[in-house]
Amino acid sequence: MAIKMIREAILETIDAEMARDENVIMLGEDIVGGNGAPGGPEAIGGIWSTSTGLWAKYGGERVIDTPISESAIIGAAAGASLTGKRAIAEIMFADFIGVCMDQIWNQVAKFRYMFGGKSTCPIVIRMVYGAGFNAAAQHSQSIHGFVTAMPGLKVVMPSTPADAKGLLTQAIRDDDPVIFLEHKALYAIKGEVPDGEYLLPFGHARQVTQGDDVTILATGMMVGFAEKAAKQLAEDGIGCDILDLRTTSPLDEEAILDSVERTGRLLIVDESPPRCSFATDLAAIAANKAFASLRAPIEMVTGPHTPVPFARELESAYLPSPDKIVAAASKLMSYRQG
Repeated sequence: MAIKMIREAILETIDAEMARDENVIMLGEDIVGGNGAPGGPEAIGGIWSTSTGLWAKYGGERVIDTPISESAIIGAAAGASLTGKRAIAEIMFADFIGVCMDQIWNQVAKFRYMFGGKSTCPIVIRMVYGAGFNAAAQHSQSIHGFVTAMPGLKVVMPSTPADAKGLLTQAIRDDDPVIFLEHKALYAIKGEVPDGEYLLPFGHARQVTQGDDVTILATGMMVGFAEKAAKQLAEDGIGCDILDLRTTSPLDEEAILDSVERTGRLLIVDESPPRCSFATDLAAIAANKAFASLRAPIEMVTGPHTPVPFARELESAYLPSPDKIVAAASKLMSYRQG
């Protein structure tokens, strides 16, 4: 297996699927890059380098540079998907999901249901999300809880290059709408990527580490933070069972509950704010279905209920960190039932 960055795995997967199926198309702002500017098309190649070279290879009818209009991107992609195309729509920053909310929430997510199952909508909406890049409050949010709450959508959050390839291939071939969330701080992360065709089914968590003391649930960039914390906790004799959930909808509840029932302690790490969030949803599932196994109150390490700060020091304070995870796990271990 070759070592690749996540952005390379994503670009190569899109390339492979466009070569395999002529119905796969891509739409988004600046995905051609430099179109109409000095240097011509692909002078930039997409601001995240996840579409570089596709326009030259597949042409303007399949790689479509759009105006700065998220509603137009999703509306066009949805219409194309209803007529037989497999559209990959790129939203440059997930924060702007609000602009295209009607197209996603009230249209794309409901087509199969509204048309009695007679129509499918094979669309992948790739969104770049997350903090840690000093991109300020309107370009740093984590919106996975928001889209996970919408019935009719599948939600994917890869944390490794291999998972990015396997899950994106699965997403492009899926007949239902998929929100594919790419953390901007992970694009340069490197790892082994399987050669050839590689698909990962949705709804199956990845066991990152095995341990008998604390279950840690994480997604995206938080998985790496949890791994760093687990190494520190291991020095104190605390074993962590880390699950990378990979997809938030469908959710691998079986893996979560199996782990919680074995360790008796649950720590949820989530970089979004805590109120009505993905973290609170996980806590509710565990409390409802594994309550008798819990030996301590569920702990959550999340961002605070505030917008993401711009200043580097404040953003660092906002985000979960390995140190915060270590502190929360130690608190779980020291809890004594009365």
